[in-house]
Amino acid sequence: MARRRRATKRIKARDEKFSSELVSRFINCLMLQGKKSIAESAVYAAMEILKEKTGSKDSLEALKKAIDNVKPVLEVRSRRVGGATYQVPVDVSPDRRTALAFRWIVGFARSKKGGPISQRLAGELLDAFNNTGSSVKKKEDTHKMAEANKAFAHYKW
Repeated sequence: MARRRRATKRIKARDEKFSSELVSRFINCLMLQGKKSIAESAVYAAMEILKEKTGSKDSLEALKKAIDNVKPVLEVRSRRVGGATYQVPVDVSPDRRTALAFRWIVGFARSKKGGPISQRLAGELLDAFNNTGSSVKKKEDTHKMAEANKAFAHYKW
C-alpha cells in the first residue's frame, strides 16, 4: 500500500472499432502473452455472434448488458480478529466489479471445450446476456456467501 499519495487514474485507451473503453479493457483481459491482435479478433467475432443471436441492433449494448448481469455487488473478504478468521461481506468498487465480471466471463469461456475461443466467448456472453450460465452462477454464489456471513458485517473497517 502506498504511503505517500494515492495513485492517479490513467486515461485508458479506446478500441478502434467501437471506440469504447469497456471493449478495450475486455480485449486486454482476454489477451495472453501480449498477443493483442488475436484477442481483438476473438472479441470482435464474439460480439458479432452475440449480435446475431440476441437480435439486437448494437453489439456494444448487448456486451454491456451481459457484463452488467455478471457484475457482483458484494463479496467476502477474510478478516483476522483475535485468532479467528471471519469472512466479512464488503461492497465491491465499480472498477473491481467490471474486472471481476471480465475475469469470470473469460475464465469460464476458456474452460469450455470445443470450438475456437470466439465461439466459446460468444456462448458465455450470450448466457450472461440471458442471465444464465456459469459466470452468472458465480455472481449469485458470491452474493449468497456474503448474505450468509452478514453476521460478521460489523468487522468491516
